[in-house]
Amino acid sequence: MEQNSQYREKLLIQLKNSFGRVVYTYTSHLKQVNSLERNLKIIKYSQIVLSACSTGGFLGAIITNKNVCTVVAGIFSTVLLVFNLFFKNFNPENEIKQHILAADELWLIREKYVSLMTDFDILSNEDIISTRDSLLQKTYEIYKKTPKTNSRSYMKAQEALKNEEEQFFTNEELNQMLPSHLRKSSESLY
Repeated sequence: MEQNSQYREKLLIQLKNSFGRVVYTYTSHLKQVNSLERNLKIIKYSQIVLSACSTGGFLGAIITNKNVCTVVAGIFSTVLLVFNLFFKNFNPENEIKQHILAADELWLIREKYVSLMTDFDILSNEDIISTRDSLLQKTYEIYKKTPKTNSRSYMKAQEALKNEEEQFFTNEELNQMLPSHLRKSSESLY
């Protein structure tokens, strides 16, 4: 009996570690999406500004008949061309979609780990092992088909999870989210 209890404890530790890795990866994908969206916004605004400066310079040259406006417009137009060529093969919209899809799929895996750990005491070892193996395989399939996150996103996820408890709620926060008829008094939260 002692051996079985030691095994179950090791099994629970493994589940917790797997859960933690999924939470980190899930959060890293969300941080990567934020970074890519910010970069995309900068690129789009830069293209708009360079286009406006280029067009404005050419319009100014037509209206004022001054060569300096043509030169300025030409410079902005050349910078815009270089900028567009540099980002020609950069497709942040597609990468954003892939990271969002990965995060969505990992969310479900994360919740299944929580459910498995919640049901741990009433499940047999065989049921736990079977569910664990299935979750590991599904996680592997997600990792295999999605883009990797960068170290910056991982560090942001680490900061969010460790210091800001981004993916977790206090008992008080959870209580506040419930409809009023389901809330508990502050004394009975624990």
